[in-house]
Parts: sequence; C-alpha cells; structure tokens
Amino acid sequence: MEFAVAAFLVAHGAIHASFLTPRPPAKPGAPTWPFDLDRSWLLSRAGLEPPTLRRAGSALVAVTVVAFALAGLVVINLLPSALFGPALVVAATASLAVLITFFRAWLSLGVLIDAVILWLAWSSAPLSVP
Repeated sequence: MEFAVAAFLVAHGAIHASFLTPRPPAKPGAPTWPFDLDRSWLLSRAGLEPPTLRRAGSALVAVTVVAFALAGLVVINLLPSALFGPALVVAATASLAVLITFFRAWLSLGVLIDAVILWLAWSSAPLSVP
C-alpha cells in the first residue's frame, strides 16, 4: 500500500512537468493542450508578459514536482516521517497555485486532488505517513 501511495504522489507531481514540455502539434478534433504557461487568466490581467508567466509558472512547477517527490520518499521510508506533512502542504499549495493560475478545464481533477490533500493536512487529525 505504501508503494501505491508513494507512486500516486510522485505521479501527481510529475504530471506537472507537462507544463515544461513543448506543446504537441494540434490535431483536428483533439482538445487544446492544457499545460500552457504562456497564458494566465489571472496574471495576464495584471499585464505580465509570457516570458514572465513562464518563469513564474516554471518555478511553481519545480516546487510542486520536488515536494511531491519528497512526500513519496517519506512514504517508502527513505526520508524522515516528520517531512511528510510539510512536504504535502508545500506540494499541494504550489500545485494549486499553478493549476489555478494557468487554469484550463482539463486541470480540474488536479485541483480536486490538491484540495483533498490540503483538507487532509489541515483536518483535526494530525497527518502522518500512511
């Protein structure tokens, strides 16, 4: 069970790396690529240009990937268990920041996953390694 939880956490973080990959060629009838750091419904209104958006988004993606990987390593006992709660909070918060800032409807499941992780982290029961 620990391996499955760790794999889920690492995979959820790793999917964010799609924001850093080149957009695949558009295909007729295919959905729009949702991992785009060039447009932000939130930051573009503030006048930020695509290069600035990409830098900010890339930093959030890096924090997300690393923090979810750390949480996964805690779950399989390769890092101290005291890092689990903080790693999850940082990971889910950074993930929510990038997913909401660069929101596309396809990213809704990621937002839900992060919301559940944060709810678990801030619930009345202390969050411990599964």
